[in-house]
Amino acid sequence: MSNSVIQVQLADGKVKEYQQSITVVEVAASISSSLGKNAVAAKVNGKMVDVNYKLMENAVVEIFTLESEEGLSVLRHTTAHVLAQAVKRLHRDVQLGIGPVIEHGFYYDFKLKESFNEDDLQQIEAEMKTIIKEDLAIKRELISYDAAVQLFTERNEALKLELLESLDKHETITIYRQEEFVDLCRGPHLPSTGYIKAFQLSHVSGAYWRGDSDRDMLQRIYGFAFKKQRELEAHLEFIAEARKRDHRKLGKQLQLFMFSEEAPGMPFYLPKGQIIRNELENLSREIQNQAAYDEVRTPLMMNQRLWEQSGHWDHYHENMYFTEVDDTKFAMKPMNCPGHMLIYKNKLYSYRDLPIRIAEFGQVHRHEYSGALNGMLRVRTFCQDDAHIFVRKDQIEAEIAQVFQLIDQVYQTFGFSYTVELSTRPEKSLGEDHLWEASEQALQNVLHQLAVPYQLNEGDGAFYGPKIDFHIRDALGRSHQCATIQLDFQMPEKFDLSYINENNEKVRPVVIHRAIYGSIDRFFGILIEHFAGAFPVWLAPVQVQLIPVSNVHLEYCKAVESTLKHHGIRVELDEREEKLGYKIREAQMQKIPYTLVLGDREVATASVNVRKYGNKQSEGKSLDSFLEYLKQEIKERLLLCK
Repeated sequence: MSNSVIQVQLADGKVKEYQQSITVVEVAASISSSLGKNAVAAKVNGKMVDVNYKLMENAVVEIFTLESEEGLSVLRHTTAHVLAQAVKRLHRDVQLGIGPVIEHGFYYDFKLKESFNEDDLQQIEAEMKTIIKEDLAIKRELISYDAAVQLFTERNEALKLELLESLDKHETITIYRQEEFVDLCRGPHLPSTGYIKAFQLSHVSGAYWRGDSDRDMLQRIYGFAFKKQRELEAHLEFIAEARKRDHRKLGKQLQLFMFSEEAPGMPFYLPKGQIIRNELENLSREIQNQAAYDEVRTPLMMNQRLWEQSGHWDHYHENMYFTEVDDTKFAMKPMNCPGHMLIYKNKLYSYRDLPIRIAEFGQVHRHEYSGALNGMLRVRTFCQDDAHIFVRKDQIEAEIAQVFQLIDQVYQTFGFSYTVELSTRPEKSLGEDHLWEASEQALQNVLHQLAVPYQLNEGDGAFYGPKIDFHIRDALGRSHQCATIQLDFQMPEKFDLSYINENNEKVRPVVIHRAIYGSIDRFFGILIEHFAGAFPVWLAPVQVQLIPVSNVHLEYCKAVESTLKHHGIRVELDEREEKLGYKIREAQMQKIPYTLVLGDREVATASVNVRKYGNKQSEGKSLDSFLEYLKQEIKERLLLCK
C-alpha cells in the first residue's frame, strides 16, 4: 500500500482502489447512488460495522441494506435502543438492562419500581415515534474503561456498571449516542433513527437479571420491527392466527388434554384426546407392521448402572429422575435405547437374521425447567415412537432409505412438507474417527441416492453418531423438528452386541435409531395447531354429531346412531333441550367433521341431512350412501389427506 491508497474487495469479487480513511457509506455511494442511500451496515473482513466506519487498510467489504437479514437485524437492534430512549424520557429513574435482537423483533430489560401496563406501552410507542420523527443521528464512540465507569456512574446506570465489571479494564469501550441517550453497546446501528419505518410493541414480561433467579426481576418489553409496514401487518395477522390455533386454548375448548399442579409438565389425556393419540399410534403400527417391525415394551425405570454403561449418564443425568429401591439406585428412562440393546442381547442372531427391527411407543421422562414448559410442545414426560434397527454394515444404506420412505408416508398423510438436515460429529462424542467418518458418509450417500436436498448442520449430531433430522412445516409455515434417523456404532460396542457372520465369527452389528413423530405428545400439539382443531375425519375424536330437529325425531336419531356405531363410526347424539341453532353452532365450535340434522323429511325417507364442518350449506343423502362415503374416507386416509 502506498500514497494512502487501499484496495477494497467487494461482494462480487471485484477489487477497487480508494483513498485511506474512506467510509463504508462512501464506498457504497461510489458503487451506486441508491446503494449509498440505502446502506445501513457492512461487514469488513468478517466483522459487522456501521456505515460510517473508516477503512484504514486493505479490506474485504460486504455492504448491507434493509433488504438483507443482516440489515434487518441492525434495524431491530436500533429499534431496541429507541425503545430504551423512549422509556428513559418517560421514566427518569429507570435503570437500563440489555436490549438484544430476537426473531422478528427485539426486547429491552428495565429496572423500575412501577409496573408497565398497556397504557404505558401506548405512551412508550408514541414517544418512540417522536424519536424516529426527530431523525436523530446515531454516533459510535470509543472511550476508556475509566471514562465509561464515570459516564454510567453519573447516569446512575448500576446495571451497565455491572456489565462493565465483566470487561477487561484495559479494553477500549464502545458506546452509542443518539441525542441525550447513551448506551453501552458494540453495535452496529443504523445511521439515524429516521430509518425505522415499521414497529410495534407487543407485551411485557418478567425476566431475571442476567438469567439468574437469585437476582432482581426486571421488566422486559418486547416488540416487532420490519422494514415495511405491510410486512409488520402481515406478521401481526400471523400472530393473531397463531393465537387462534394455540393448542393449549384448543385443547381446553375441545376437551383433549389437561395439566395439573400435582404433576407439573406431565399431560393428562382426556377421552377425546386419547382417541386421537390411539389413532396416531394405530397409523404408525400399520406402517411399521408392513415394514416388518416387531413392537416391544421396556420398563419405565432401570438400574442406574445401565445409563452409565450406555453413556447417557455423562450426557443426560442432569435431566433425569432418580429413585432408590432396596439400596439400589434406579433412573426413570429418558429414552428407549438401552432397553432395546438388552432385548437384542437376549438372543443369539445369525447374519441371515439381520436386519432386526424393534419398535416401541415408550413413555420417557426428562426434567425440564418450569419456565421452559409449553403445553404439549415441551413437557416432562412424553411418548417416544422409538425404533432401533440392528443391521450389518452392508445393509445400512438400504435400511436408512426404507426409513425415509416410512417417514415420507406418515408426513404425507397429514399434508406436511418437510426439509432435511444432516448433523455431524459434536465436540463431546464417543468413538473413533474412522467410524464417525464412515457413518457420516453413509448418511450422505443415502441423501444423494434419494436426491434429497439437505442442509449440513456441522457439530450437532448425537454423542454416539451422526443424524438426519426432518423439519416439518405446518399450515402457518412454522418449522418443527420431529423425525430423526441416527447411525450408531457406539451402543453395540458398549453393550457387547454381536451376531454370527458367514464365517461363524462374532461381529458387531450397527444400530439405526429412528423416530417418526419424535414425541407423540409434541406431534399431537403440532397437529392441533396445524389443523386448527378441525381434524380430518379419520383422526377426529367425534366423527359425526346427530341433532334431532325435535324430540319426536329422537327415535330415528338413535337408530342412526346405532347403525353408525355398528360400523365403527365415532358418533354422538345431542339430546339436550336446547334450540336447534344453538346445537348446530356448538357442533361447529367443537369442529366435528359431520353434523347430521334429522327431522320429518329424513325420517320419512331414511336419509340424513349432512353439514360438513366449515360449509354453510347442507346436503341430503341416503343413510347408506353417507355411511359408505364416510367409511371410504376413513379407510383411505392415506390418499384423501394428501
